[in-house]
Amino acid sequence: MSKKKRKAIEALEEAQKIAFAPFVFQAVISLRKLGVLDYLFENGSETGATIEDLSQALSISEYGLSVLLEIAESSDIVEKNVDGGYELTKTGYFLNYNQMTEANLNFTQDVCYQGLFHLHDAIKTGKPSGLKELGPWPTIYEGLSQLSPHIQKSWFEFDHFYSDEIFGEALPLVFRHKPKKLFDIGGNTGKFAVLCCKYDPEVNITIFDLPGQLKKALANGRENGFEDRISGQEIDWLSDNPEIPNGADTIWMSQFLDCFSKDEILKILKTCVISMDDATELIIIETFTDRQKFDNARFTLEATSLYFTALANGNSKMYKATEFSELVEQAGLTLEEDLPVGEFHTMFVCRKA
Repeated sequence: MSKKKRKAIEALEEAQKIAFAPFVFQAVISLRKLGVLDYLFENGSETGATIEDLSQALSISEYGLSVLLEIAESSDIVEKNVDGGYELTKTGYFLNYNQMTEANLNFTQDVCYQGLFHLHDAIKTGKPSGLKELGPWPTIYEGLSQLSPHIQKSWFEFDHFYSDEIFGEALPLVFRHKPKKLFDIGGNTGKFAVLCCKYDPEVNITIFDLPGQLKKALANGRENGFEDRISGQEIDWLSDNPEIPNGADTIWMSQFLDCFSKDEILKILKTCVISMDDATELIIIETFTDRQKFDNARFTLEATSLYFTALANGNSKMYKATEFSELVEQAGLTLEEDLPVGEFHTMFVCRKA
């Protein structure tokens, strides 16, 4: 990340942007929900749209539009043309129409916003102090299946955006050695298990997850006609002695281990090592902060770490690849392959040392 020197006045300006960042964020949420950004894109390309135009078209008071558009103009989300009409900037376009930005905005607003108020307490206690804004669970994972529908939707859309895009590239790598039995650790909605069954008609999948998530994953398997090839086992990795059976050709963990502290990750990996034989592959997929090509990707991951701190569990984060390499070795594994997958991800292929 660049370390450009700034003039004092520029640094002061950046400080004010941070101080009022929640105001800008909520203005964007309102502009999106009220349809202002849509209207500007669809109607403001030539002459722009005045506040009067917007008020009449969207049935919003001129006062309300003025306070939103003024802060949006200062934040380079909209701009005024020479005729006084508002138009979307490139930033405004991406805020309204970019899929990644939409997933990030909805996740921040619906899942994280209120809980982040308690970040200070979470840092001090090592507990997800902000989770009480969503429900009475010790970690968010026990409550995922119980979240209100719109919050659950935003959580899964965020999670899937940063996982689903790599499945197509990952599947040929996973099935290079024709595994007949695959363990999907933290199977989420069961989407990867279903894709595996479609990719290889001979593979059988066992999903390991908490009860609520496992129920959804197995239902997804049944809906796709794979109830005879997708099974499941309930597991709580935070229990004293979690166990998984022997017999897997491949153990798959996609964006799963970042949900745990380093000590917990080591415990999970050691549990897997006990179940492995010399031929078993253990595949880890993660979005490592030190493997990102662009600063905005690293920034997104580091922001996500604060979600883990304040809401998810209080003690996990998005890790560096160097940290995971050390944990793999400590667990009794050998890192055989280190592969880039997709735009953001890295695949570690490990075997028993």
